Amino acid sequence: MSRVFLLLGSNLGDRFTALEKARHHISREAGRIITPSSIFQTAAWGDIPQPDFYNQAIEIQPFKGPQDTLQQILDIETTMGRERLEKWGSRLIDIDILLWGDLRIQQPDLIIPHAFLPMRRFALTPLAEIAPEVVHPVLNKTVAELLAECPDELPVTRVDLL
Repeated sequence: MSRVFLLLGSNLGDRFTALEKARHHISREAGRIITPSSIFQTAAWGDIPQPDFYNQAIEIQPFKGPQDTLQQILDIETTMGRERLEKWGSRLIDIDILLWGDLRIQQPDLIIPHAFLPMRRFALTPLAEIAPEVVHPVLNKTVAELLAECPDELPVTRVDLL
């Protein structure tokens, strides 16, 4: 069985609740959640000034294949109120497929493994917490190795919610 990892992110409204709602929708519509990471506060990536994100990686056992899962994720984002106004802009919820086992997909609407994963500390840090030994199928490096080599220097801090 392929190990499938998603990244959840929110930087608008009640970020914690947005992640909680996204996990609820994913577990009902896209796949059983096997392992969630801690939640991390991360600086926004890209050239647009905006509030910090809460990010969380989750491992799921998907109900369907990659293309159907992508559509379910997009539907969840829409249901939760996501509006796609600008690339890398603020968002109530963002859900990305990071890795899907050894799969390599290059389609206009779906790229697996996620093209920017090796360059994004905000994705690698929570992923390394739950799957440091998982190997990137293109780069043949573990998630822990990718994190150690990540050129992104933006801060990523674990959130203590208690």
